[in-house]
Amino acid sequence: MSKLGNFVWGIADQLRGVYKPHQYGGVILPFTILRRLDCTLEPTREEVRELAEKYSGGALDVQVKRKTGLAFYNTSPFDFKLLLKDPEGLRANLMDYITGFSANIDVFERFKFENELATLDEKNRLYLVTSQFAEVDLHPNSVSNAEMGDLFEHLIYKFAEASNEEAGEHYTPRDAIRLMVDLLFAEDNVALLEPGTVRTIYDPTAGTGGMLSVAEERLLERNPGARLRLYGQEINDQSYAICKSDMIAKGQDVGNIKLGDTLEDDLFFDRTFDFCMSNPPYGVDWKASQKSVKKEALASNSRFSHGLPSIGDGQMLFLSHLASKMRPAHDGGGRAGIVLNGSPLFNGAAESGPSLIRQWLLETDLLEAIVALPTNMFFNTGIATYIWILDNAKRTERAGKIQLIDATSFWTKMRKSLGSKNRELDADARDQILALYDSFDEGDPDYSKVFTANDFGYWSVTVERPLRTETGKVSTDRKGNPKPDAKLRDTENIPFTYGGNTAGDAARAETIEAYFEAEVLPHVPDAWVDVAKTKVGYEIPFARHFYKYVPPRPLAEIDSDLDKQVAKILELLREVEK
Repeated sequence: MSKLGNFVWGIADQLRGVYKPHQYGGVILPFTILRRLDCTLEPTREEVRELAEKYSGGALDVQVKRKTGLAFYNTSPFDFKLLLKDPEGLRANLMDYITGFSANIDVFERFKFENELATLDEKNRLYLVTSQFAEVDLHPNSVSNAEMGDLFEHLIYKFAEASNEEAGEHYTPRDAIRLMVDLLFAEDNVALLEPGTVRTIYDPTAGTGGMLSVAEERLLERNPGARLRLYGQEINDQSYAICKSDMIAKGQDVGNIKLGDTLEDDLFFDRTFDFCMSNPPYGVDWKASQKSVKKEALASNSRFSHGLPSIGDGQMLFLSHLASKMRPAHDGGGRAGIVLNGSPLFNGAAESGPSLIRQWLLETDLLEAIVALPTNMFFNTGIATYIWILDNAKRTERAGKIQLIDATSFWTKMRKSLGSKNRELDADARDQILALYDSFDEGDPDYSKVFTANDFGYWSVTVERPLRTETGKVSTDRKGNPKPDAKLRDTENIPFTYGGNTAGDAARAETIEAYFEAEVLPHVPDAWVDVAKTKVGYEIPFARHFYKYVPPRPLAEIDSDLDKQVAKILELLREVEK
């Protein structure tokens, strides 16, 4: 694969001087797609041309699908071999070839490919680039769908690297995707092995289609007779073009990949899916979608009606969106997986948008598991990341439970770093994580723990202290009640489970009173709780649950090390003085 990738990347050398490195992708990627389609269509080209003489429009679409099994076609008289026989007319003939594709191939206009062909022609590079691509055999028999996905990934990373762009904005590393797919399929494993199994999977942030491709690969590895229908929506034109091209080459329904902003306009509003997965951008604002999102949030039981995060980070909007796209429980249920950074675990105070979203997911028993991944797993960030797994039809033993898995130490050092990514989850690590998930117990509490929703709930109570006069006397209102001093006001977060309580909100008054008497009054005897201001909050303090106490080193050992370092420094100083 790297050999093929390097060959295609090498063609970009012909663009030096005409293009800046960050512009190479606008030429090489659509040419790669065009060559893939050209090779795929080669065996059926004459048959399609004959059909085109008899049929047109929708009738031709149906006939081509029936006779060749392909969901796309090209009626132009050209192919790469014929194009090269007329160097003078190459640009016009290439445009004829591109416009000869069936209407569902809209990818080249998204690349603004016509402009690139004009530039290449003007600078005498068009024949050179076209002839070199003609030497690359990208027929599915020579380059599998999986290898084609790897080629796209390789090229995208190289172009992003050349332009100092954030490669991670374009795709998710495949080791992370494989783990998420395996976790999603884990609960449906037996059914997925049945002959003729058909499942749907959806990615609202499809990018170049990496997640969808890996999901299909993993399913076919288990059951070659299975069928996974892939659906995706993507906002970036180039990523959409690559994703759609890849799906077309795989024989997927071309109409299942759509271009648009998922938050502003869900183009699959009338559908739900067996599996959903996403790696939304971290810390990216949703200002552009703000009007539509807030309007939708006002509708009862809509995808955003459970709470809105801060305008500066839209991750949790995608989390809410995925929850709404799972096939309903009464129809067999659905599962979803999403990669998030650490902030959705705990950001926002009690009854803020993020807390309300967590409360909804936990109290409706949609959250099944969270897996903490190693740091330095992604191309554009070294921060902590987590896979959240949602399920609206949990099996009996998981009902009402949430499993946390700490996989932060399950990594292998990569021989060569790719941006910020210098660690990977190899097959053994993924198997170890799946074993922890499958066991669903605390047999290995260093890595797996099981909780209920109450374990993450808390009351945020307002503690008041009296306002006093200059002489120290308590100020009171007309009814004789002490006035609160706003400067001394404080808040306390009291876990639902304080004091061993397991009843959650039902034991609210007793738990708050017990906490107040034990934790507050001994320090401030004149304090009281303003019950009217009590709020409910939910957070998932992942790191706290897996915190391992490391005792400090003995002082004698520290002193000994210091003495050794001081001796070394003194020796170096003596050497300098000589």
